[in-house]
Amino acid sequence: MASSPTFLLLVALFALISWQAVASDPGPLQDFCVADMHSPVRVNGFVCKNPMDVNADDFFKAAALDKPRVTNKVGSNVTLINVMQIAGLNTLGISIARIDYAPLGQNPPHTHPRATEILTVLEGTLYVGFVTSNLPAPNRNKFLSKVLNKGDVFVFPMGLIHFQFNPNPHQPAVAIAALSSQNPGAITIANAVFGSDPTISDDVLAKAFQVEKNTIDWLQAQFWENNQN
Repeated sequence: MASSPTFLLLVALFALISWQAVASDPGPLQDFCVADMHSPVRVNGFVCKNPMDVNADDFFKAAALDKPRVTNKVGSNVTLINVMQIAGLNTLGISIARIDYAPLGQNPPHTHPRATEILTVLEGTLYVGFVTSNLPAPNRNKFLSKVLNKGDVFVFPMGLIHFQFNPNPHQPAVAIAALSSQNPGAITIANAVFGSDPTISDDVLAKAFQVEKNTIDWLQAQFWENNQN
């Protein structure tokens, strides 16, 4: 039997290894790995640019995140800065987004398959929430929500369906979000289910949602606009 200090050290080492194994993006093995967008080699992420060719612009973007954006018909606009905009983010496991909300606008229910999100309100008020996974009762699909005011912070765990809504009918709102991946991805639930190409069979969706097929056909006929820029 290992001594107590040795056992605790082994447990701590195993926990550290396990954490690295489940991290959203793999950790960097060098100072940076600026993405070479022109390389024909395909890897999980991007091939590194020659370090001798790297300059400050590889880590910079004049993103004007202090400027308001025009919102779409659901009343939001997400300006995401990820590895596709800043090549220096490759392997660093982080990205940032500005989210603009019109009065009564929302960033509709969606999920980030590769990232946890932490959001802070810069202007206005937001009603936010997320739903847990299909856990055993009594916590199955538990809905957790909060009203956020200017300066408040809220976390959306990786992969869980979440949303933000501006309850003010007169004033817009603005938030900044950081995400734990260079390419967090976004799946807007309504767009994916009713706006897929090609469409999912209305027999499948009618059964899944327990509604008539003509309801599904009507939903699939709508224009499902993307609010991600």
